Amino acid sequence: MTPRHSLMLAGVLGAGALLLWGERQPVAEVAEAVERAVAPARHAAVKQPSAQPAILALLPRSEVAGEEGETFGGADGVFQSQNWNPPPPKMALTAAPPPPPPMAPPLPFVYLGKAAADGAWEVFLSRADKTYIVRANTVIDGAYKVVTIAPPVMTLTYLPLNQVQQLNIGVLE
Repeated sequence: MTPRHSLMLAGVLGAGALLLWGERQPVAEVAEAVERAVAPARHAAVKQPSAQPAILALLPRSEVAGEEGETFGGADGVFQSQNWNPPPPKMALTAAPPPPPPMAPPLPFVYLGKAAADGAWEVFLSRADKTYIVRANTVIDGAYKVVTIAPPVMTLTYLPLNQVQQLNIGVLE
């Protein structure tokens, strides 16, 4: 057994002894209030409260809570319901911003390769199951026109919106 356990056992035995042989009669005397002397002020700037504190008179229950049968506090009392939700935001009378201008869809072509033929570049593209061999000024499916082929990019124009797009075709080989 460690010293700590020994001390705990001694404490439990002492508490049991007090329980068995201790005084079991309540104290019959009632403690009375004692008036305290007011300590003198340490500094002249600190004001001490008056020796007798002001005690307010008790009000009759009918003045505080109302007559029997009345709701506590009346119509605008403390326990009426409250709406804690914030007010709805005020709607501004400003016009909605204009929609963004239409944009060309991303290029639907996959670059397959390129070759120089007759002093001009030819680029091989695929779209779904079709393969295209295009040169400058070629129109593809009525929607795209090849403007220039200058490796590493090929410039196309999306004809419905007349917007220019570029496709990376790799460096000059």
